Amino acid sequence: DWLAWQETLHPNVIDMGLERVASVASRMGLGRPANTVITVAGTNGKGSCVALLESILDAAGYRVGVYSSPHLLRYNERVRVYGQEVDDTALCAAFDRIDQARGATSLTYFEFGTLAALEIIAQANPDVAVLEVGLGGRLDAVNIVDADVALITSIDIDHIEWLGSDRETIGREKAGILRPATPAVYGEADPPRSVLAQAESLAAALHYLERDYRYSKATDSWNWHSDSTSYAGLPLPALPGVFQLQNAAAVLMVLELLAPRLPVSVEALHAGLRTVRLPGRFQVLPGQVEWILDVAHNPHAARALAEALRQRPCAGRTHLVLAMLADKDAAGVCDALRPVVDVWYCAGLTGARGQSGAQLAAHAGLVEPEMTVHTDVATACAHAEATATAGDRIVVCGSFHTVSEALQYKK
Repeated sequence: DWLAWQETLHPNVIDMGLERVASVASRMGLGRPANTVITVAGTNGKGSCVALLESILDAAGYRVGVYSSPHLLRYNERVRVYGQEVDDTALCAAFDRIDQARGATSLTYFEFGTLAALEIIAQANPDVAVLEVGLGGRLDAVNIVDADVALITSIDIDHIEWLGSDRETIGREKAGILRPATPAVYGEADPPRSVLAQAESLAAALHYLERDYRYSKATDSWNWHSDSTSYAGLPLPALPGVFQLQNAAAVLMVLELLAPRLPVSVEALHAGLRTVRLPGRFQVLPGQVEWILDVAHNPHAARALAEALRQRPCAGRTHLVLAMLADKDAAGVCDALRPVVDVWYCAGLTGARGQSGAQLAAHAGLVEPEMTVHTDVATACAHAEATATAGDRIVVCGSFHTVSEALQYKK
């Protein structure tokens, strides 16, 4: 089993640095996977922006290759070519070639996956490749590829042990995806000074919200404009959540910068916004008891989730199934969600970075009777389902693992 073997190959699960992965890529003859490359980094919103870019560019008739992570249910979700997940045969062939090329060089699970994605996408010869950074930017394996436009979606506190504990330090890591004299987009109105300084030092034109582009929401549509382009009456993105407009606005700025080589019609823009799909981002499963699944796993994302819940009124109580990795800010996440949650179910996650439901509750400052502890996500989901009554809703969040296990439970 290739994936299980990859997890044991390298002494560290995460090993930041480009030397090893770049040397293996060179031995494999891997260059840029497409004529046009978009790299996406950021604390939150990366997956949504990747999905929006893929949907709009596909609607415009371009052949798109995508690398994103992590996956929810199947590893194959990480690599998509022309809108289709890559199959097992292609992945295993790529893994075999990487193993032959690496010699004595050990690679992490993520580095193996990144090289496989770059090879598979390059073989498909797409018009454009959209690559999602796994962690940070400067030392992430994806950063061996030079982007034509770099998008940093947002910067907040997460992955402290690898990226630092403040926005300026984290911004410096994310800004590592910028390239000399190459345009970039920052998806918020307040870029950290470290990002501005990096862009200036590279003469990389940085376009950011409220200075270079703006958006506004109408009742059932939205408007966007930059110095040179305006769109009125755009359909709301099919990805639910108020925060998705900010993601879509950043994506439109990326597309404007690429317009000379990848023009997108208004019709394609509308179609892409209407048809975009991304499981696990405020994903609603309707029923007498509504389920909402969201991969929010840091305070920044939890605040966005809380606001989305406020804007989706619930007649009954809100039950929250929460499971988080031990290195995450559980207290910060719970502080953000506490005003919108009535009943808490703390579940355990297995693995090296996992923790028990009791440990999670202690870290988050949750106590009985508002909270119960469960061994795993499925057990917590079952308990929530048995407790909830018609008109209630069950929200599941805390990590990709949490949502994955909830999706499997709901199957």
